[in-house]
Amino acid sequence: MRWKRLTGRTVAGLLTAGLISAGLLPVTASAAEATDLARGKTVTASGSHGGYPAANANDGKVDSYWESNGHPADLTVKLGADADVQSVVVKLNPDPIWATRTQDIQVLGRKQDGTAFSSLRARAGYVFNPGSNRNTVTIPVTGRVADLQLKFFSNTEAPGAQVAEIQVFGTAAPNPDLTVSALSWSPSSPSETDNITVAGTVRNAGSAASPATTVNVSLGGVVVGSAPVGPLAAGASAPVSVSVGKRPQGSYTVSALVDPTDTVVESDNTNNSRTTASPLVVGQSPGPDLEVRSITSNPANPAVGAAVTFTVAVHNRGTSAVSAGTVTRLTVGSTTLNGTTPAIAAGATANVTVGGSWTAASGGATLSATADATNLVAETSETNNTFARSIVVGRGAAVPYTELEAEKANYQGTLLQSDAERTFGHTNFATESSGRESVRLNSTGQYVEFTSTAPANSIVVRNSIPDAPGGGGREATISLYADGTFVRKLDLSSKHSWLYGNTDSPEGLTNTPGGDARRLFDESHALLTETYPVGTKFRLQRDASDNAAFYIIDLIDLEQVAAPSSQPSGCVSITTYGAVANDGLDDTAAIQRAVTANQNGEIDCVWIPAGQWRQEQKILTDDPLDRGQWNQVGIRDVTIRGAGMWHSQLYTLTPPHEAGGINHPHEGNFGFDIDENTQISDIAIFGSGTIRGGDGNHEGGVALNGRFGKDTKISNVWIEHANVGVWAGRDFDNIQELWNPGDGVEFTGMRIRNTYADGINFANGTRNSTVYNSSFRNTGDDALAVWSSKYVKDQSVDIGHDNSFRNNTIQLPWRANGIAIYGGYGNKIENNLISDTMNYPAIMLATDHDPLPFSGQTLIANNGLYRTGGAFWNEDQEFGAITLFPQNLPIPGVTIRDTDIVDSTYDGIQFKTGGGLMPDIKIQNVRIEKSNNGSGILAMGGARGNATLTGVTITDSRDGHVLIEPGSQFTISGTPNGARAKR
Repeated sequence: MRWKRLTGRTVAGLLTAGLISAGLLPVTASAAEATDLARGKTVTASGSHGGYPAANANDGKVDSYWESNGHPADLTVKLGADADVQSVVVKLNPDPIWATRTQDIQVLGRKQDGTAFSSLRARAGYVFNPGSNRNTVTIPVTGRVADLQLKFFSNTEAPGAQVAEIQVFGTAAPNPDLTVSALSWSPSSPSETDNITVAGTVRNAGSAASPATTVNVSLGGVVVGSAPVGPLAAGASAPVSVSVGKRPQGSYTVSALVDPTDTVVESDNTNNSRTTASPLVVGQSPGPDLEVRSITSNPANPAVGAAVTFTVAVHNRGTSAVSAGTVTRLTVGSTTLNGTTPAIAAGATANVTVGGSWTAASGGATLSATADATNLVAETSETNNTFARSIVVGRGAAVPYTELEAEKANYQGTLLQSDAERTFGHTNFATESSGRESVRLNSTGQYVEFTSTAPANSIVVRNSIPDAPGGGGREATISLYADGTFVRKLDLSSKHSWLYGNTDSPEGLTNTPGGDARRLFDESHALLTETYPVGTKFRLQRDASDNAAFYIIDLIDLEQVAAPSSQPSGCVSITTYGAVANDGLDDTAAIQRAVTANQNGEIDCVWIPAGQWRQEQKILTDDPLDRGQWNQVGIRDVTIRGAGMWHSQLYTLTPPHEAGGINHPHEGNFGFDIDENTQISDIAIFGSGTIRGGDGNHEGGVALNGRFGKDTKISNVWIEHANVGVWAGRDFDNIQELWNPGDGVEFTGMRIRNTYADGINFANGTRNSTVYNSSFRNTGDDALAVWSSKYVKDQSVDIGHDNSFRNNTIQLPWRANGIAIYGGYGNKIENNLISDTMNYPAIMLATDHDPLPFSGQTLIANNGLYRTGGAFWNEDQEFGAITLFPQNLPIPGVTIRDTDIVDSTYDGIQFKTGGGLMPDIKIQNVRIEKSNNGSGILAMGGARGNATLTGVTITDSRDGHVLIEPGSQFTISGTPNGARAKR
């Protein structure tokens, strides 16, 4: 059907158009002068049904609407200040497809200093008829109100109230109106050593006196000072002056905001700020200024116990040279190392070799280097001498939390253990548990008690509670105690778990209960109000008020979370653009405005402060071709920073299939679409997905997607409950002129949990890119993948190559692999820990999914694989911990070395039937221990190729240590230690 659009008009315009019913509104001069006071104002509701939120009632479109989730229902317009209202116009879509209906409505209002609503128009029935009144009803009212509310009692054609557009006509009541003008600064051309003062004028342009308030001055979007503003009569002005101190060299936008906390009720609250047309330019002061640019370690990826040396790059950004002899100091753990800095000319950089070495400790540490550590040089700035970064040692990510397993804790409950084949998909809790064991609490008083090994002020609980009888999940609590003292109730949910069906297709699963279930676990997290020391006994206990039928506890993470980071210089907060933390209202428009301002060069950086910020549309760039919800134009040249992944949290409440008018159904209604040169750090993105493609192609969306291009770096981002965490790459056909594959993209410190498909996928020609020091748990497809797909501009050039997955920890993928490479060359899988895959390998190289061919070298090195592999595809195909699957295309040039494969469900290393050749595979210094239901190394009957073993040890494999099945054209040279071949 075709929906018609009708925008708001003044009452005079409506009269001209003949849209006001005769006799409903007296035609007076004052009525003709009234304006729509509701336009652009916030609208809230007592509740909404499905994808019909309250915001639809004031979006300027009659082809979208609000619908309540029953009666009675309230719809409230917040006018912002008192107004003398004359009428309320309520619209439905005028299309004849909307049947005539009667809605029972009362109109109420509340003044700006009031607390309760009072009636402006008694309850009455109003007929909406697309034929006679164009589905528009005008209700005359009289009163002075700041909030106007419609209360609905019935609707003859729907179970809830319905409003496509609401307009409130009237005139503003007398109120103050504060403005800022005449901003200037002194000195007019300051340098870094000058104290700067910003001056301006505050005026009350309103029709009533204003009380005392304050004015804030910001440089580059960061508040740097404030000054009091006394009471002002209507029309009066007052000068203000704010000292902003010394500023580093650079260009700063200057703005001032009067009444920053909105304590003064004004007739117009949108004109309180002023930004200067020209920036404040701070020049560089003469003199030296040392800063650390980087720290280089040798070796770059040290093993535990290795002696590590360091080189520090010290730069002199000043205007004069620094003599030799200053101290460059590096600290790592409890070790302090010093180096002597040579002379450094203005603008030059010296690489300082730091004396001594550090013995690498497992898990890594923070490196911190300081130039001029003994303060011998009087510098232009003494605040930029220190630089820090992390170093990761050994395998896996250097995560900031300590993970503790329930089965190793003290507990009163039932220990769950998986069967020998770790059967998946048949409501098997233990199979889906870390370590293949967990603890079930059935009765009041049962508990799991963990003893902490590090200080902690936060907790994450991986758990399972029952689904709701009709599906869709339920909520429950469990009680947290510390050393026997009650701390708080933790909120648990099964909304994002419990998928049903026995199909191998993930799109065939459903949220509707019936038969076998899988994806049984989810996680709950909480910041605690204090730090608990080492040795604290954290008990998760089922108390009488904890009313789920059962609780299954798998593990907890304990972490000492740092305080929220402060707003960086140059970053502008999303609150400047209208976002409000923790209010439950959609902040998308404000976030989008801030990102667009950054992209247009108006601000240097977007700041997302501590708080919860609701986001119901993906952040992207306006599509010049106006493809609406199919917009695939990403952001570029944008920097987004937050106060920390525990503190700055974006979330969505609406599943993408219910969002209505989303940017792209597959990509979802949250997160960011990225095209080029984008940096995002220290935030969380929590989706609302509950399924991957089942139940009518309902999907959970992608948190970060797009072309990614060059110079994109994402760090310390927590992603949960998305369909996909990150999908890097677009098909060439998606706007060919924007083709821009990921090149040099970096992900570090990522925390991706509980997805319905991939964690991070490098697709469509992504090259030279890295995922480093990141953790993944419970992904619904490959946790990490390179897919060198054919949907590229030039298949001879746009090949997925030289990507690296290094020092990552991957746990519990509930479908597909820990890490997969599909085609390409030069890709590396190094120093990762992978454990507890449900049905696929820990690492797989494959040519299914129709990729571009493998070529050159592929390296699998120094990985630890524990309890991996499994059965899939009707449970007939058994996969090894490492599997090579050449479906019709060869997989050449593979080296597998320095790897531990322990407790595999089936084979340790498997060469699979597929038709393609696997030539010259090198397996070096690999330990395979306990292949429970298979062989140490298996070459299947249809496998073709050869492998050479060097320094390989295989023990305790059920079906023989090296097994070449009859008919195989695969040969293996070299004998593993203690092994016997079996044919």
